Amino acid sequence: MQLTFLKAKLHQARVTHSELEYEGSCAIDGALLDAAGIRDYEQIHIYNLANGERFVTYAIRAAAGSGTVSVNGAAAHRASPGDRVIICAYAVLDAAEAEGFRPRLVYLDADNRILRRGGAIPVQLV
Repeated sequence: MQLTFLKAKLHQARVTHSELEYEGSCAIDGALLDAAGIRDYEQIHIYNLANGERFVTYAIRAAAGSGTVSVNGAAAHRASPGDRVIICAYAVLDAAEAEGFRPRLVYLDADNRILRRGGAIPVQLV
């Protein structure tokens, strides 16, 4: 049996650019890609906290340390500069691979700098 797991998350990234006249994809600061373990051209899901939009594209590498999160092409209609987004990548694992698997979670500040990293999402009861 194959199971789909959260592999990586960039939590509360801030969109810095929205480029409609572009081939597509999402350009992300290379240091953030490395921290999350997201590879160039890997499929990513983007969840926009500002408007509820959810969409799928692929990651491309922007300059490391630039803080860039540029939503490009048709997806530019779904995110604007200043929007906070969650960027996730998923992995398909078999039961043996899933044992002990932990995602790479990267939490960001308003300037897309790393605040902290984790391997589990804490459960908060309301």
